[in-house]
Amino acid sequence: MKINHDVAPGRLDYCQITGSKNLFEVIDLGHQAPCDALLTEAAVNQPEATYPLRLMICPESGSAQLDYVVEGSVIYYPEYPYRSGISKPLEIYQRAFADDIIKAFGIPAGSLCVDVGSNDGTLLTGFRRNGMKTLGVEPTNIAKIAREQNQIETIQSFFTEAVAQDIVKDRGCAKVITMTNVFAHMAPLGEIMRGLSKLLDPKGIFISESQYLLDVLEGNQFEGIYHEHIRTYSLKALVKLMPYYGLEVFDVGRASRYGGNIRIYVARKGVQPVNSRVGELLAREEKAGLFSPAAWAKWRQRVATNRSKFMELAYRAQKEGLRFVADSCPGRGAVLVQYYGIDKTLMPYIAQLPGSEKLGKYLPGKHIPIIDNKVILEERPEYIVILAWHYSDYIIEQWRAKGLKSKFVLPLPEFKIVG
Repeated sequence: MKINHDVAPGRLDYCQITGSKNLFEVIDLGHQAPCDALLTEAAVNQPEATYPLRLMICPESGSAQLDYVVEGSVIYYPEYPYRSGISKPLEIYQRAFADDIIKAFGIPAGSLCVDVGSNDGTLLTGFRRNGMKTLGVEPTNIAKIAREQNQIETIQSFFTEAVAQDIVKDRGCAKVITMTNVFAHMAPLGEIMRGLSKLLDPKGIFISESQYLLDVLEGNQFEGIYHEHIRTYSLKALVKLMPYYGLEVFDVGRASRYGGNIRIYVARKGVQPVNSRVGELLAREEKAGLFSPAAWAKWRQRVATNRSKFMELAYRAQKEGLRFVADSCPGRGAVLVQYYGIDKTLMPYIAQLPGSEKLGKYLPGKHIPIIDNKVILEERPEYIVILAWHYSDYIIEQWRAKGLKSKFVLPLPEFKIVG
């Protein structure tokens, strides 16, 4: 059956992969402002757009998707503030990712490696140090940082079939194409897949990392559901999608980034032997009840319990005159703050690393100011919420080394106070 995998902004009431209308609701997080739509001081006093934020699952395909798609140019505006290279653990992770790919598949020196959604080029610096030709495709102004600070050639554009054709014309096909936490973000899925198919060398490899639906279930990660993540992939959904374009998933792994990612390895059908890990993980998804409404009903109960414990502490701190602040400002943190209903009377600020594009801005929805994290050592608040809880070990270690004795609050996977 011919299916149009491209979807327009607005209501989405069918499975983007199969076209099925047999969907069930996972969670309704209400109307929220896009999590990375940070506000300037002037914009705080202006009207703010919000959009529905509901996740649905198609049991037939295994796809989890939002039921409302926000226009891509609204989500990925030129001043989009996320920067991968500012996080030391992420920088180390991405460069090791490149090393692993080169070693595992014996990619010859001088091969073209293309990263789609390349941000500031951190991942591509890992490929470059292995002797590869590199090219990034990045729609936001972060492309300028990639070119000027990391000397990574970058096309500032959304990835399209036409962009892929231009790359092939000018540089040839890519031996390696990567999309790390990008592949689930783009509404015109068909456009992306057609471009991918054109750009990939006949014996090339496409590697994608995306937030993994099984980790969302097992780790209570509701805050990983946001407007950028139009789809939250299961392996079942990815295996279902690839054959439409003559491709297949030949290997799979689970990665630790952002609290749990799925990493898939894709080639043209029949080029690579299919590893047994693919079948094993597919079976595990079924056993976990990943496509069952009952499993998600229990999950919502756990989400509600975490929310209650968190808000109880926030209100108690306020009543007792104790400082309850946040450190780190990942996009997903804005989802948690908006869904929980935290405002600046409960959480007066969110601290962020020096040099971040987010400093001096305000969190969407609740307008909590984002300020330099040096304030934490100056104030030494009683409670510090780590919104980037997936990096909590590293963050706590850094603060303890500076003599900070505050209590750290981890909102997920289970609410926890680290004294």
